[in-house]
Amino acid sequence: MSGSTNKKVLIRRFDRESLVGFVNPQTYLRAEGLELLRPDGTVVILPYTEIKTVYFVRDFDLAEEPPGPKLFNTRPKIGGLWVRMRFKDQETMEGVLLNDLLRLDPAGFILVPPDPSFSQQRVFVPRAALEEFQVLGVVGSPLTRRKPRPAPKEQIELFEK
Repeated sequence: MSGSTNKKVLIRRFDRESLVGFVNPQTYLRAEGLELLRPDGTVVILPYTEIKTVYFVRDFDLAEEPPGPKLFNTRPKIGGLWVRMRFKDQETMEGVLLNDLLRLDPAGFILVPPDPSFSQQRVFVPRAALEEFQVLGVVGSPLTRRKPRPAPKEQIELFEK
């Protein structure tokens, strides 16, 4: 039997207050919506159309707005697809999406935010919350690997052949 672990999340919604709770990373995305275990022990299914973002957080001390920037100041350092999203309420957010087509979910996208050192570690954005999705660049593409530098000519050989 595999061990299960629940992750702490902060769910921002369009027209309602934010929610906190726990999700099981393997089963929280359902066909009808996101399954959330509230701190009081109730389980609710939130439709994707109501959800703006789901922040995977370290602590619940973020009651209203998660801290941290929503846009990168410079080109990101971590590998993946650098994307910019515009939500239905015209807010803009950037992130890095894993460059793996097999891990794309039909319900939405899991991104690394611009500064994951803040309390939020990952962000889930439902497709239903987006008005525009733009790929700004590919960071760390395996097609552009650097060639190793040749050894300097004055380097001595330790072991002769």
